[in-house]
Amino acid sequence: MERIWKTVDWIMKRLKMIGAACLVGMTFLTCADVVGRFFRHPIFGAVEIVGYMATLAVAMALPYTHQEKGHIGVEILFRTFSPKWQRIVDFCTSLLSLGLFVLITWRMGVYALDLQESGEVSMNLEFPEYLIVYMVAFCFLIFVLVIVQDIFKSFKKVKEKE
Repeated sequence: MERIWKTVDWIMKRLKMIGAACLVGMTFLTCADVVGRFFRHPIFGAVEIVGYMATLAVAMALPYTHQEKGHIGVEILFRTFSPKWQRIVDFCTSLLSLGLFVLITWRMGVYALDLQESGEVSMNLEFPEYLIVYMVAFCFLIFVLVIVQDIFKSFKKVKEKE
């Protein structure tokens, strides 16, 4: 089991780096497009590419953000609970998140397959959009595995407290 978690961590770190590269790429492409527009030579398809990179940056950051507990939470209310109730709420939240993102991952895969079969492409660059949807579905799959890992860690904490 430990080998699976190490593999998930390795993939998650690579996704984080690619997401950061997308963020930097968005910045440079937007700046280059603005300068190009100033000289009446905009970059063709820049808006589409920036949109794709933004989508990938967000999807690739999700697993790492969850692992680092970087999501917004209602800490003021949560801290008033006893440690036992905090573990229970955390476990229930993790289970609900797991169910939701398993469903989202599955539907994203189905949607990507539908896009691939229909041959749909982007408007300007004629880029096959199903590739982006497959990447987002893969990122969500890693996110689901990180949530499962979090649930296992919660079980370990409960066993240690007993």
